[in-house]
Amino acid sequence: MKLVRMMGLAVLTASALVLSMTAASAHDPETAEGQAAARTFLADHVPAERHAVTGTAAGVPCVNGKADKYPCKNVDLLSVLPLSGLGGGNGNDIWGWTDPSSGKEYAIVGRTNGTAFVDLSVPTSPKFLGNLPSNGGSSSWRDMKVYKNHAFIVADFITGHGMQVFDLTRLRTVTTPQTFTADALYKEFGPAHNIAINEETGFAYAIGSNTCSGGPHIVNIQNPKAPAKAGCVSQDGYTHDTQCVVYRGPDTAYSGKEICFNANEDTLTIVDVTDKARPVQISRKGYSGAQYSHQGWLTGDQRYFLLDDELDESRGTDKRTKTYVWDLAKLSAPVHTGVYSSPATAIDHNQYIKGQYSYQANYQAGLRILDVSGVASAKLSEVGYFDIYPAGDAANFNGAWSNYPYFSSGIVIVNGIEQGLVVVKPNLGGK
Repeated sequence: MKLVRMMGLAVLTASALVLSMTAASAHDPETAEGQAAARTFLADHVPAERHAVTGTAAGVPCVNGKADKYPCKNVDLLSVLPLSGLGGGNGNDIWGWTDPSSGKEYAIVGRTNGTAFVDLSVPTSPKFLGNLPSNGGSSSWRDMKVYKNHAFIVADFITGHGMQVFDLTRLRTVTTPQTFTADALYKEFGPAHNIAINEETGFAYAIGSNTCSGGPHIVNIQNPKAPAKAGCVSQDGYTHDTQCVVYRGPDTAYSGKEICFNANEDTLTIVDVTDKARPVQISRKGYSGAQYSHQGWLTGDQRYFLLDDELDESRGTDKRTKTYVWDLAKLSAPVHTGVYSSPATAIDHNQYIKGQYSYQANYQAGLRILDVSGVASAKLSEVGYFDIYPAGDAANFNGAWSNYPYFSSGIVIVNGIEQGLVVVKPNLGGK
């Protein structure tokens, strides 16, 4: 199955309906499959919640499987800031920034109508600092990453959105909520589904755009306010998500090269992007059970890659949430070595690995934390969770869209489609 990015909106009765969809896929609405997917996404849409949890110095501990109204295990609740306190809309992606001068931690919260910035200095009482409005309309698909104290933001479905650049140091002096403007706007593409950044090299990779056949559109952001096009990766068509790194893994043939690991709808596709003008596809590998290769992340030693598939739960006979384990001992021949099946039956979405844990945002099942120390034998185990959608764990598009686990304080932030910003603190010492 090789799908293309969503272009036409005519299959739905009004474009406003399409822009209210709350799922992260890229099906072509001009196909029968795309029309069916759009109907499914719209059917899952529910109003934003207004449930807030703030003001207690210690948050709400997870006791007997609950924190406030939320099911949990080894994860305490610190606060919930609903979408009504973030500028409205519905939630989507999320990232974080730590101010190097003060150590303050901030949440960068994607929403259908813009990007919110939140001070997490007191994580039990997060402070909304303001909103950067969407450039040209509303979109259910907004994504952001950070480099050199700047946020880089893209959105799908909006013809002229481009890539917004926002100087995060502006947040240092904000005392009351602001409506911000971008510091720069990159216009070499219009819509884009996702963005990845290699902070070590200073290159951004916009993916699922209207350029490069939907593959990574490479941008030099070493001067953040003057981004410049650097190349295209178009050999394998549409890329849904990617992680690009300076490679230090076991395959010495690629040591020191810049390598992208692409979730390409039905494959894991690995590309050498060291020469931005002439990227080289190293391998392209499918796997049993593939329905929609969505996103994945490398282990710290870059030997293994954990991949999530967004549609295998709803389309397969086994409804359990699955994580696909890949051994990358040889980049030219990645090997799918096993599958972890969660006790939950929700759709998996975005995951990030920090140390021995993978932090997964799995829609209705919320934040799920897996111990990946047994990855060499394809053995993963769930050690904690925080379910921001207590109503169910079905394979529907509600609840946790994404998370950010990289703050030195140990807090994890989750963005819920209906819930808004959820701040939690895992306690994994005892597992």
